[in-house]
Amino acid sequence: SLGNGKSTINVLGVGSGTGEQDLKMIRVLQAAHPGVLIDNEIIEPNPQHVAAYKELVNQAPDLQNVSFIWHQLTSSEYEQQVKEKGAHKKFDFIHMIQMLYRVEDIPNTIKFFHSCLDHDGKLLIIILSDSSGWASLWKKYRHCLPSTDSGHYITSNGITDVLKRLGVVYRVYEFSSGWDITECFIEGDPVGGHMMDFLTGTKNFLGTAPPGLRRQLQEALCQPECSSRRDGRIIFSNNLSMIVVE
Repeated sequence: SLGNGKSTINVLGVGSGTGEQDLKMIRVLQAAHPGVLIDNEIIEPNPQHVAAYKELVNQAPDLQNVSFIWHQLTSSEYEQQVKEKGAHKKFDFIHMIQMLYRVEDIPNTIKFFHSCLDHDGKLLIIILSDSSGWASLWKKYRHCLPSTDSGHYITSNGITDVLKRLGVVYRVYEFSSGWDITECFIEGDPVGGHMMDFLTGTKNFLGTAPPGLRRQLQEALCQPECSSRRDGRIIFSNNLSMIVVE
């Protein structure tokens, strides 16, 4: 039903990064609404990401009926700008993919962007599921993680609690995903080292963490609520929740 009967579909990506996922969704909209104009606005604070996104658009021959406006801002800066102008553009589709971990005030951010939806518009939030290994790592094994990562340890249930308090209609779709982290357990493996950096939000975790902390984290990652074993490999649960808000 997204954009049905409209001559222009207004889309807003919040924290769109380098744009690969955005363009996949734009192409889905193009296929569903051939010939309809798509007005795509992007909020992304990282200048390198904005440059990479623009380059991706420049190389795409199939986006003639799509216009792009980039706002090199954080979501809170964009919100402030909109409120100062007093002008409230409405969107048919707003998406926030894997970005709420870095937002200061999650409930108010969701409330603001929900208020930017046009009649029959939809907000898509993609966030780690409570069935994921991340949820167990953050809730049960937080003591195994270094204290340097400034992100919010938020999962799907935290978001649906906010939506319930806002009294909005939403649906949750679970997307199962696995990540092979076997190299994390191979001493001196460079790929495993990068994986551990990503898991902990810490550069050179294996080189800087006390041996006891390293061991604790490796043990935690092997627990059944975090990972499963498949053909001798260790597969970390990377399950996502896709929350569609009316």
